[in-house]
Amino acid sequence: MADVAPPAGAVFTLHRGTTPLVVSVPHCGRELPDWLRERLVPRALDVEDTDWHLERLYDFARELGATLITARYSRYVVDLNRPRDDVPMYPGANNTGLVPRTFFTGEPLYRAGAEPDAAEVQARVAHYWQPYHDALAAELARVKARHGHAVLFDGHSIRSQLPWLFTGRLPALNLGTAGGASCAPSLRERLSDVLQRHAAVFDHVVDGRFKGGHITRAYGRPHDGVHAVQMEMCWRCYLDEDRPQHWDGARAAPSQALLRDLLQRSIEWRPRSSEAAARVDSVRSPE
Repeated sequence: MADVAPPAGAVFTLHRGTTPLVVSVPHCGRELPDWLRERLVPRALDVEDTDWHLERLYDFARELGATLITARYSRYVVDLNRPRDDVPMYPGANNTGLVPRTFFTGEPLYRAGAEPDAAEVQARVAHYWQPYHDALAAELARVKARHGHAVLFDGHSIRSQLPWLFTGRLPALNLGTAGGASCAPSLRERLSDVLQRHAAVFDHVVDGRFKGGHITRAYGRPHDGVHAVQMEMCWRCYLDEDRPQHWDGARAAPSQALLRDLLQRSIEWRPRSSEAAARVDSVRSPE
């Protein structure tokens, strides 16, 4: 096993808010620790599969009173949106795992013979994955205790076309609710309505190719008062896909307006009485 040094400092940044909304941005990190850099192919040092600038795109969430947690390290260290048992998120399709071995285009990330073994994977989980999830779980518990429920909005972005991962061109906006299992129906409806209002500018789909990764599926427990959704936004919504490293505030403005609408509606939303009753019945049920 390679020597996986613990990170210097926190693996995330956290702003605690005052509303029921928690925004998670797990793939915006770009840092690579020294012990990993020398084992990757040179191309990997550009961390091309980053969710570019999402920490900046979602920064306004603080003004709305949302909690905001963002990752510091690249997904090439460990993928915070994969389960620690590394079960594929989308069986039957190409996937990148808990510790990715390939780029989103399918080529290898590592120099020959430098791939991590099982023990190293678990060390990365302990040092880089677990602290983020401990913090996220604690924030959701805090918010739920204060407000009676919590809404988790998991923010992602991706290149519009990646043939190794999916066929064709993705819709601009991809809302995932694990097929409706990770949040109350009324929240799914409310956010879908927001997307429909912006449909002239941004095409969208609900529970299409990206239905929600580990964070949405693991933390979305509407029966227990925690409602989770994932937003997979194509890069073309807010940047030049040929130059994703460059931030363009003017180009990002319409996307930020849309996201502000989604987050504000998530803050204002409350479970309907029938959904709250269903939650109580589920908690009391022996099943």
